This record gives sequence, C-alpha cells and structure tokens, in this order.
Amino acid sequence: MADLLTPARRSWNMSRIRSGNTKPEMMVRSLLHSLGYRYRLRRKDLPGKPDLVLPAHRIVVFVHGCFWHRHPGCKNATTPKTNAAFWEKKLSENVDRDGRKQADLERLGWRVITVWECETETSSAELSSILQGRIRGQATEPAHDDLLMVAEKQSPYGGADG
Repeated sequence: MADLLTPARRSWNMSRIRSGNTKPEMMVRSLLHSLGYRYRLRRKDLPGKPDLVLPAHRIVVFVHGCFWHRHPGCKNATTPKTNAAFWEKKLSENVDRDGRKQADLERLGWRVITVWECETETSSAELSSILQGRIRGQATEPAHDDLLMVAEKQSPYGGADG
C-alpha cells in the first residue's frame, strides 16, 4: 500500500516525534522523584545520553518506546508493511546501538535499567513497584499477561534486563 501522505506532510509528522520529555519519560521522572530519587537528565558525558541518571546509585534509566526500540513480545513493536526493508534495517540498527551503549555503560560501572513505554501505561502504583524492584536489583513480574513482557526476564542484548 502506498503512503497516503505527501512527502512534505510525512516529513512534518516525523519532525514532531520527540526524543526527550515524552509522556512516558515524564511519568517515570515524576514517580522517581516522588519516591525520593534524585536524578540528572541526559548526561552528555555518558554513552547513549541516558534519559535519567541516578548518580548516587550508579544507575542509568532509559525510557524506550516499544516501537522504536523493539520491545520483545510487545504488541506495540510492529513493523510497518510499507517500505518494510527500510524499517527493518532502521529498527534493527536502533536495537544494536542500544546494546552497544548498554555494554559501554556497564563497562564504566553503571547499572542500566530500561523502562518500556507500555509499562508506563499501567497504574502509577504498578509502575512505582516496577521501578523500585529494578532499582533494588530485583526481578519484576510482567504487569499484564497480554503484554508478554519478555524483556523483564531477558534483554534483547543477551544479559538480564534491569
């Protein structure tokens, strides 16, 4: 199926996709602050410019969109049917880059936590529990059976997530 939008309109739409201060990120920031955690935003001196850095705990937090970062098993991690080869390459490169940045951060002594966009769609209490469990280094159970949060148990980069 051909794209229904003109190239100019598609470009405008894509330019509106934000990388920071997204709704999921703002929710995670608000919850972490209410839990008493203090953080820095997008430190440029760290690989991958993590969304949140908790310096006192040597923890970095990435708030990933399920589509853009290919959340394993998530219903939101679909591949567009139009121009599929382009999207598969682009999204695969995103996942590869995520893995490299995570490994770089771990080599520098940081613990990496990934919060997926679909996890922020749960209740505040549930997301708070997920965040606290990951910060304490405890595995968390999937929030919903239908989301199949495989990433809770295994990261796409080979190691344990969170």
